[in-house]
Amino acid sequence: MAVIGAALAFAANGFSPHRLELARDYFPGTKLTLPAPAASTNLTSSAASPTNSSLDIFAASLRENGLQLADGPQAIQFFRDPRREQDGVIFIDARNDEHYRAGHIPGAYHFDRFQPENYLTNVLQVCLIAQQIVFYCNGGDCDDSEHAAIILRDSLGIPKEKVFVYGGGMNEWTTNGLPIELGSRNSGQLTNLVGDATSGKVEGSK
Repeated sequence: MAVIGAALAFAANGFSPHRLELARDYFPGTKLTLPAPAASTNLTSSAASPTNSSLDIFAASLRENGLQLADGPQAIQFFRDPRREQDGVIFIDARNDEHYRAGHIPGAYHFDRFQPENYLTNVLQVCLIAQQIVFYCNGGDCDDSEHAAIILRDSLGIPKEKVFVYGGGMNEWTTNGLPIELGSRNSGQLTNLVGDATSGKVEGSK
Protein backbone atom coordinates (compact mmCIF):
# COMPACT_ATOMS: atom_id res chain seq x y z
CA MET A 1 0.00 0.00 0.00
CA ALA A 2 2.80 2.41 0.83
CA VAL A 3 4.42 1.84 -2.57
CA ILE A 4 1.14 2.41 -4.41
CA GLY A 5 0.43 5.57 -2.40
CA ALA A 6 3.89 6.95 -3.16
CA ALA A 7 3.49 6.23 -6.87
CA LEU A 8 0.11 8.00 -6.99
CA ALA A 9 1.58 11.01 -5.12
CA PHE A 10 4.42 11.36 -7.64
CA ALA A 11 1.96 11.01 -10.55
CA ALA A 12 -0.35 13.67 -9.12
CA ASN A 13 2.57 16.02 -8.60
CA GLY A 14 3.67 15.55 -12.22
CA PHE A 15 0.28 16.62 -13.65
CA SER A 16 -0.31 19.43 -11.17
CA PRO A 17 0.21 23.06 -12.46
CA HIS A 18 1.70 23.81 -9.04
CA ARG A 19 3.90 20.77 -8.95
CA LEU A 20 6.95 20.70 -6.72
CA GLU A 21 10.44 20.51 -8.23
CA LEU A 22 11.87 17.56 -6.37
CA ALA A 23 15.49 18.53 -7.02
CA ARG A 24 15.03 22.08 -5.74
CA ASP A 25 16.26 23.16 -2.29
CA TYR A 26 13.27 24.95 -0.76
CA PHE A 27 15.13 25.78 2.49
CA PRO A 28 18.48 27.34 1.50
CA GLY A 29 20.84 28.13 4.33
CA THR A 30 19.08 25.84 6.81
CA LYS A 31 21.09 22.69 6.35
CA LEU A 32 21.79 20.84 9.58
CA THR A 33 25.36 21.38 10.69
CA LEU A 34 26.75 19.13 13.37
CA PRO A 35 28.70 20.95 16.08
CA ALA A 36 32.43 20.45 16.14
CA PRO A 37 33.61 17.94 18.72
CA ALA A 38 34.13 19.56 22.08
CA ALA A 39 37.66 19.99 23.27
CA SER A 40 38.92 17.24 25.49
CA THR A 41 37.83 17.78 29.10
CA ASN A 42 39.85 16.71 32.07
CA LEU A 43 37.19 14.94 34.12
CA THR A 44 39.50 14.32 36.99
CA SER A 45 40.31 17.96 37.58
CA SER A 46 36.66 18.92 37.07
CA ALA A 47 35.48 16.42 39.64
CA ALA A 48 38.15 17.60 42.03
CA SER A 49 37.26 21.27 41.72
CA PRO A 50 36.27 22.92 45.01
CA THR A 51 32.69 23.51 43.92
CA ASN A 52 32.09 19.84 43.09
CA SER A 53 34.26 18.15 45.69
CA SER A 54 32.84 15.48 47.93
CA LEU A 55 33.68 17.66 50.91
CA ASP A 56 31.49 20.47 49.55
CA ILE A 57 28.66 18.03 48.95
CA PHE A 58 29.06 16.70 52.49
CA ALA A 59 29.08 20.24 53.89
CA ALA A 60 25.85 21.00 52.01
CA SER A 61 24.26 17.87 53.46
CA LEU A 62 25.30 18.93 56.96
CA ARG A 63 23.85 22.41 56.49
CA GLU A 64 20.55 20.93 55.39
CA ASN A 65 20.46 19.05 58.69
CA GLY A 66 21.49 22.05 60.77
CA LEU A 67 25.06 20.86 61.33
CA GLN A 68 28.44 22.51 60.82
CA LEU A 69 31.46 21.05 59.04
CA ALA A 70 34.83 21.09 60.76
CA ASP A 71 37.74 20.72 58.33
CA GLY A 72 41.17 19.36 59.23
CA PRO A 73 42.76 22.57 60.57
CA GLN A 74 39.67 23.37 62.61
CA ALA A 75 39.61 19.85 64.08
CA ILE A 76 43.24 20.27 65.17
CA GLN A 77 42.38 23.66 66.64
CA PHE A 78 39.57 22.08 68.65
CA PHE A 79 41.93 19.32 69.80
CA ARG A 80 44.49 21.84 71.05
CA ASP A 81 41.90 24.09 72.68
CA PRO A 82 42.67 24.38 76.44
CA ARG A 83 38.96 24.10 77.18
CA ARG A 84 39.15 20.44 76.17
CA GLU A 85 40.88 19.74 79.50
CA GLN A 86 37.61 20.60 81.28
CA ASP A 87 35.26 19.13 78.65
CA GLY A 88 34.51 22.58 77.28
CA VAL A 89 35.37 21.08 73.89
CA ILE A 90 34.79 17.38 73.35
CA PHE A 91 35.23 14.87 70.55
CA ILE A 92 32.73 12.04 70.06
CA ASP A 93 33.72 8.95 68.08
CA ALA A 94 30.65 7.58 66.27
CA ARG A 95 32.18 4.29 65.12
CA ASN A 96 31.62 0.85 66.61
CA ASP A 97 33.51 -0.49 69.61
CA GLU A 98 36.04 -2.47 67.56
CA HIS A 99 37.13 0.58 65.58
CA TYR A 100 37.14 2.80 68.64
CA ARG A 101 39.41 0.50 70.64
CA ALA A 102 41.72 0.05 67.66
CA GLY A 103 42.47 3.77 67.73
CA HIS A 104 40.61 7.01 68.37
CA ILE A 105 41.37 10.69 68.85
CA PRO A 106 42.86 10.97 72.36
CA GLY A 107 40.23 11.73 74.97
CA ALA A 108 37.32 11.20 72.57
CA TYR A 109 34.08 9.91 74.02
CA HIS A 110 32.38 6.98 72.35
CA PHE A 111 28.84 6.86 70.98
CA ASP A 112 27.70 4.10 68.61
CA ARG A 113 24.47 5.30 67.03
CA PHE A 114 23.37 1.73 66.35
CA GLN A 115 23.42 0.97 70.09
CA PRO A 116 22.61 4.36 71.66
CA GLU A 117 21.28 2.86 74.89
CA ASN A 118 24.75 1.51 75.70
CA TYR A 119 26.52 4.85 75.36
CA LEU A 120 24.03 7.59 76.17
CA THR A 121 24.84 7.75 79.88
CA ASN A 122 28.55 8.18 79.07
CA VAL A 123 28.01 11.25 76.91
CA LEU A 124 24.85 12.78 78.38
CA GLN A 125 26.44 15.09 80.95
CA VAL A 126 29.44 16.17 78.87
CA CYS A 127 27.25 17.02 75.87
CA LEU A 128 25.14 19.29 78.04
CA ILE A 129 28.09 21.23 79.45
CA ALA A 130 30.38 21.32 76.39
CA GLN A 131 30.64 24.53 74.39
CA GLN A 132 31.68 22.71 71.21
CA ILE A 133 31.05 19.08 70.31
CA VAL A 134 32.98 17.52 67.42
CA PHE A 135 31.61 14.25 66.01
CA TYR A 136 33.67 12.06 63.71
CA CYS A 137 33.82 8.59 62.17
CA ASN A 138 36.15 7.28 59.46
CA GLY A 139 35.52 10.18 57.08
CA GLY A 140 34.88 9.92 53.35
CA ASP A 141 31.60 8.08 52.70
CA CYS A 142 31.07 7.33 56.39
CA ASP A 143 27.96 9.13 57.69
CA ASP A 144 27.83 7.69 61.21
CA SER A 145 29.10 10.96 62.66
CA GLU A 146 26.34 12.93 60.98
CA HIS A 147 23.61 10.62 62.27
CA ALA A 148 25.10 10.47 65.76
CA ALA A 149 25.22 14.27 65.88
CA ILE A 150 21.56 14.52 64.91
CA ILE A 151 20.49 11.87 67.43
CA LEU A 152 22.24 13.50 70.38
CA ARG A 153 21.43 17.06 69.35
CA ASP A 154 17.72 16.35 69.01
CA SER A 155 17.33 13.98 71.96
CA LEU A 156 19.27 16.19 74.40
CA GLY A 157 18.17 19.54 73.03
CA ILE A 158 21.73 20.69 72.26
CA PRO A 159 21.90 24.06 70.45
CA LYS A 160 22.95 23.49 66.86
CA GLU A 161 25.67 26.16 67.17
CA LYS A 162 27.61 23.77 69.41
CA VAL A 163 27.61 20.82 67.02
CA PHE A 164 30.33 20.12 64.44
CA VAL A 165 31.14 17.13 62.24
CA TYR A 166 34.77 16.49 61.37
CA GLY A 167 34.53 15.53 57.69
CA GLY A 168 38.00 14.03 57.33
CA GLY A 169 37.50 11.72 60.30
CA MET A 170 40.02 9.15 61.46
CA ASN A 171 41.32 8.55 57.95
CA GLU A 172 42.52 12.15 57.64
CA TRP A 173 43.64 12.28 61.27
CA THR A 174 45.94 9.28 60.91
CA THR A 175 47.18 10.37 57.47
CA ASN A 176 48.35 13.63 59.05
CA GLY A 177 50.31 11.72 61.69
CA LEU A 178 48.28 13.05 64.60
CA PRO A 179 48.21 11.19 67.94
CA ILE A 180 45.93 8.20 68.37
CA GLU A 181 44.79 6.64 71.62
CA LEU A 182 44.39 2.87 71.83
CA GLY A 183 41.91 0.94 73.95
CA SER A 184 39.56 2.77 76.25
CA ARG A 185 39.23 6.50 76.72
CA ASN A 186 42.17 8.07 78.59
CA SER A 187 44.04 4.77 78.55
CA GLY A 188 47.25 6.75 78.12
CA GLN A 189 48.38 4.30 75.44
CA LEU A 190 49.19 6.42 72.41
CA THR A 191 50.56 5.56 69.01
CA ASN A 192 52.39 7.69 66.47
CA LEU A 193 52.17 7.67 62.69
CA VAL A 194 54.21 4.48 62.23
CA GLY A 195 52.23 2.63 64.85
CA ASP A 196 54.75 2.55 67.70
CA ALA A 197 52.85 2.38 70.95
CA THR A 198 53.89 4.79 73.68
CA SER A 199 52.59 5.69 77.09
CA GLY A 200 51.91 9.09 78.53
CA LYS A 201 50.17 12.28 77.49
CA VAL A 202 50.61 14.28 74.35
CA GLU A 203 50.26 17.98 73.83
CA GLY A 204 46.62 18.88 73.84
CA SER A 205 45.41 15.52 75.16
CA LYS A 206 43.77 14.91 78.48
